[in-house]
Amino acid sequence: MSTIKPIIGFAGMTHLGLNSAVASAEKGFHIVGFDENHSVISDLQKSQTAINEPDLHKLLLKNKNSLEFSSSIDSLKKCDIVYISLDVPTDSSGASDLTPVLRMIELVNKNISENALLVVLCQVPPGFTRKISRAPKKLYYQVETLIFGRAMERALLPERFIIGCADPNSPIDERYKNYLESFACPLLPMRYESAELAKTAINLFLAASVSTANTLAEICEKIGADWKEIIPSLQLDKRIGKFAYIHPGLGLSGGNIERDLKTIAQIGYENGAKNNIPTAYIEHSQYRKKWPIRKFYENFDAHKSQNFNVCILGLAYKENTHSVKNSPAVELIEALPEISIKAYDPIVKDLNSRKKITLSDSAYDAAKNCDIVFIMTPWDEFKSLDWNKIASSMRGKIFIDPYRLVSLNKENQNQFIIKVLGKD
Repeated sequence: MSTIKPIIGFAGMTHLGLNSAVASAEKGFHIVGFDENHSVISDLQKSQTAINEPDLHKLLLKNKNSLEFSSSIDSLKKCDIVYISLDVPTDSSGASDLTPVLRMIELVNKNISENALLVVLCQVPPGFTRKISRAPKKLYYQVETLIFGRAMERALLPERFIIGCADPNSPIDERYKNYLESFACPLLPMRYESAELAKTAINLFLAASVSTANTLAEICEKIGADWKEIIPSLQLDKRIGKFAYIHPGLGLSGGNIERDLKTIAQIGYENGAKNNIPTAYIEHSQYRKKWPIRKFYENFDAHKSQNFNVCILGLAYKENTHSVKNSPAVELIEALPEISIKAYDPIVKDLNSRKKITLSDSAYDAAKNCDIVFIMTPWDEFKSLDWNKIASSMRGKIFIDPYRLVSLNKENQNQFIIKVLGKD
């Protein structure tokens, strides 16, 4: 095996590409990050980025000497391995738009060295990679493991690498193997189609866990049980485990899992296979995402609408990210009547909404004189709030708290209504 480390290129400095590039630099590789957006590259050359992830900015600065950013496609000519690392956009129905990915592949494929390896890191449907016009021994597909809010952790400490190959029985290129083995995790080579489906399969199993947990949590709300009491019994079952997605939430947000459910449903439809399971997960997610909306109308008096104030704490679809794509908070805002809405999020400071919203500087400012407070994102900052102080500043007596963050003293517990997931 060669002891010379390969030069790694990443085409697309999106959420996926940048976190992957910085993690690779942290592992000791020289990285070339390419993007056609001059503004994005200009910021990265100054070790700046608008992407928010724990440790990303710190490691971007730490590894600046190993990170070369450019908006010139020629910068990738020196690379031994080039990843196609664009985020795959999805529309409002969760369908993927692969047009930017196809365009980037064509651009990169024409300009990199003939001997370089091309690796598709973007999530694509089965059958995609094999259609790319490049020598099979120079073409791979790699399953990305990005989780918003934990992107750097996942990039640095992958559980395994799932690698799509033209022929999984042939040895992996030594340069690629050298790079992957630096992450000290199992390598799972398989045919292109298997690897492409593997990522979708993972998301479907996660969707099954989330949907099952949410279904049972709702049953708890109806019969007087408490889902929080049940969770430990599931985590101690080896067939389910302590890392299972069994905490209730507001559906499948962010877009990626929903996209994969739609992909499998469509493949099933086109090939004559049953697609009722992924379709049911999609429908249940959409139903669950409306839980806060249902709670609002249970406690809203339309006759007092002109003087009704709502506070929303958290706009991102999950903690530790700036993304509001498919955010339950945004869906709640759009479903509210024409009333006063104040909101606060530690990172999201701009929200494109047809509703008039006042963005506050703190959770305390947002909650003042409100009739009802929604906690829509479980930020760490919210876990340490003085909830009694917030309660004393409110005009109303209702918290809608899906994540059980509100903690009140005994006196306030008797005065306030707190609605949580999985408990009546």
